Amino acid sequence: MAPQSNIGIGAEAELPEYAGHYLLESRLGSGGMGVVHLARSTSGMQLAVKVVHAEFARDPEFRGRFRQEVAAARRVSGAFTAPVVDADPEAERPWMATLFIPGPTLAEHVKRNGPMNVEQLRRLMAGLAEALRDIHRVGVVHRDLKPSNVLLAEDGPKVIDFGISRPKDSELRTETGKLIGTPPFMAPEQFRRPREVGPAADIFALGSVMVHAATGRGPFDSDSPYVVAYQVVHDEPDLTDVPGSLAPLVSRCLAKEPEERPTPDELMRELRSLAASYDTQAFIPTQRTADVPKPQPRPASAVGAARKRRGRRTVVGAATLVVLAVSAVVALRVVTDEPKAAETAGTHTASAAVRAWETEPVAGDTTAPQCSYGDGRLLCGQRDVVFALDPADGTLLWRRSIMGSQRSGAPVLSGGLVHPLAEGTEQLEAIDPASGKVRWHHRTPGPSGGMQPAGDTLLHTSPDGTTTAMDGATGENLWSHRVGEGLSSYFVSFRGDPLAYTTTVNEGGFSTVTALVPRTGAVKWEARLEGALELAASQDGSLYFLATDHASGRTSGVVRYTPGAGTEHRVKLSVPRQDAQVGIHGDSIYILSVGGALEALDSATGKRKWQLETSVVRGSAPVADARHVYFTAPDGRLFAVDARNGHLLGQTRPRPSAASDKVPGELPEPLVRDGRVYASAPDGTVFSVPAKDPAAWR
Repeated sequence: MAPQSNIGIGAEAELPEYAGHYLLESRLGSGGMGVVHLARSTSGMQLAVKVVHAEFARDPEFRGRFRQEVAAARRVSGAFTAPVVDADPEAERPWMATLFIPGPTLAEHVKRNGPMNVEQLRRLMAGLAEALRDIHRVGVVHRDLKPSNVLLAEDGPKVIDFGISRPKDSELRTETGKLIGTPPFMAPEQFRRPREVGPAADIFALGSVMVHAATGRGPFDSDSPYVVAYQVVHDEPDLTDVPGSLAPLVSRCLAKEPEERPTPDELMRELRSLAASYDTQAFIPTQRTADVPKPQPRPASAVGAARKRRGRRTVVGAATLVVLAVSAVVALRVVTDEPKAAETAGTHTASAAVRAWETEPVAGDTTAPQCSYGDGRLLCGQRDVVFALDPADGTLLWRRSIMGSQRSGAPVLSGGLVHPLAEGTEQLEAIDPASGKVRWHHRTPGPSGGMQPAGDTLLHTSPDGTTTAMDGATGENLWSHRVGEGLSSYFVSFRGDPLAYTTTVNEGGFSTVTALVPRTGAVKWEARLEGALELAASQDGSLYFLATDHASGRTSGVVRYTPGAGTEHRVKLSVPRQDAQVGIHGDSIYILSVGGALEALDSATGKRKWQLETSVVRGSAPVADARHVYFTAPDGRLFAVDARNGHLLGQTRPRPSAASDKVPGELPEPLVRDGRVYASAPDGTVFSVPAKDPAAWR
């Protein structure tokens, strides 16, 4: 392929054909330091590749700045920026490749459509505040937040271009005596003492960006950058036409002294209190309405939902989360104005034949309940309590405390009885699903963190590797012995699969998978598969594993193993993913990873069907049916994505806990049954919405 012609002079008149091994297809835009190209990887993934101008590539000082840009971008790469895929700051023409995020910049949107309305402004401000929170958490100050550096993606705003950002621990000293930034969006301290610029400068820039989004101009406006600089340092901002509900908050962001400005967390709290209601519109609703077909009414059922992964880290370090993308907390209207019920039925909203409801079964407990479905009931655990809800309206059917429990997971139905899977106790209780009364209790061989249901059998693995099987209906011990190669052979099982499985990762670079008949303890089969694998799902006689890259510790692919035929098929991810979780439905594999990337892969060909950069730092395991992919976020939002094209169709309102700055250790995955989607949130609520029309969720 010949180099593509472009407007320019000298060395810039012709586009280079490749940056690294990425094919440059067209120019997206250019700036003072380089050109950004639309490019494709070998697998076909779209990227935005920034290539430095030839004249700056010869400048050692600029190369140092570009190396810093790459380092900062990688440091914050995640849900709120465009993630860095690859870079080579030492190349003849230094370059950096990030994930391509379709959508206009805020500057382009305002120029084309005029100022935003108040609801769009609230979402924009919330998204930018959340972005800056995560950028600052990893010790980076952006220093050039402006409308052209904010992308309006389908799922919210993304912050890009860390060209002059400064990590707090950076030793780089450049541009002595020069001002770096864009005057209308620079803080006073950037003019007065540029070497002492901290995170508060980004908050000032956020205030200026909000004025631009609300009015089409900045809070300090002049054709002369010198006049603007004087105004920023000495004059009061012009907030004319900024909506009255937001003007005080914007004014605080534009305070002259850094210590007088709010932090990102304070901004988010203020915005939550200001916004009594939200909607699910995107930043460019006309585009979304035109592109996203409304799903037709159809009963929904979840198939092949992935089980929760054992041994996951419960705290996600912010340093693994952020670089070139920022997402919004897109909020929604409350289901109803009626108060939540603690002991009785939840609140309701009519939606065709299926009603939305919300209930708080344990008043004052702000942890997310863990729920399963069995015997026509929602069975939930929350700290030391287990309870049952009527799936139709959220009525609390019964509730009881768990003996000696420190934390309860989702109860399960085994042998016709409810079994709370509680940690920190050696007592196993079996509960009548209809009445909530204890049928029997049994002392386990040790703490029950290793308890796993498998049909009508309960499998308990003790720390020394001994597995004991118990009858779910009676509590009778069926057998007890060591299974597999590892000392701790914890089992997983899947709905509709009669076997239980344990996987041992060996030092030789392979994994041993053992399939067990739960009632007898007999080994049905055993297989050795290459790589470090973790069993994630079972469907139609095949098992699906997540494969881990040894160098990065990230998920590098998905392995499908069919025991009956003894065959395996490997699907490699184009980019290794951090803490990926998987959901399977039909011929589609859905991967959701830390940073918010949700992608759909064809299980037969391995080709990507679509990818969506979501607005969550970390989500639950995705659950899919024929039409939708569902997952939950740490703030309690339930998302629905079109399974055919990856468009975001709807989301519920946030339901964060009082400690909203904490990331929950476990995120409960949604449940889909009989045209309903059930989810729980960190504020202690359990709620249900109709599956057929996510755009109407509130």
